Amino acid sequence: MLPILFKIGPIPIHGYGLMIALGFLAAISVIRKLAIHSKLDFEKVVDLSFWILLTGFAGARLLFIITRLSDYAADPLGVFKIWEGGFVFFGSLITAFPFCLWYMKKYRLPTWKTFDVLLPGLAIAHAFGRIGCLAAGCCYGKPTGTSFGIKLNSELVDLSYRNIPLHPTQLYESGALMLLFLGLLWVYYHRKFEGQVALTYFISYPIIRSIIEVFRGDLIRGFVIDGVLSTSQFISILVFLIASCILVVRLRGLNSQRKKK
Repeated sequence: MLPILFKIGPIPIHGYGLMIALGFLAAISVIRKLAIHSKLDFEKVVDLSFWILLTGFAGARLLFIITRLSDYAADPLGVFKIWEGGFVFFGSLITAFPFCLWYMKKYRLPTWKTFDVLLPGLAIAHAFGRIGCLAAGCCYGKPTGTSFGIKLNSELVDLSYRNIPLHPTQLYESGALMLLFLGLLWVYYHRKFEGQVALTYFISYPIIRSIIEVFRGDLIRGFVIDGVLSTSQFISILVFLIASCILVVRLRGLNSQRKKK
């Protein structure tokens, strides 16, 4: 855990912020390459990526605040302490997704093709972000009950969990997201229809997140059913079902078109 990596004069360089920045740069590189390959207006797509970062960041923070309203009511200035972590990823999807639709319509970008370009970038950016979570000491796991695990002493960690081996859920998810990123690239270059990459992401990530949630120990992330169904698992179920239904409809439409030919 390295909340502050080093200082440039009086300015501290936080591990969380650095990983977010590196993730964004990696995402932009991937998105630009795929946009050019897909013959999209890559400048507009890259601009969209920047706005996704801003709207997604705000949404992720807002959802986290909503899950901890009582804490922030007592400490309103804590809302602005983003260098300490405190984000719910699905909040970024909730805010960024409608913005994407509006942006694509305004600049006449093909919806499914553009999402296919954006989602691999999102996956790799998120993978870097989870390493940032480890640096900040947030999004930690439950005690492993063995010598295996990682010890954290961040103020974000519950007192009873400090300095004992915890599941490195940040690394679990980062590794899974890197594999998802590689899988999405494979799907992109072998896709049978536009939207296949996006739907693969929206079906796969909820599964990954739901499994990771089983090992998470930070109760402050919020629950729909206390101790049973976390906020992220609940949203994962909804996203998975919606994406699966859309996939079925898309496949049926493609089969109907093939039969007509």
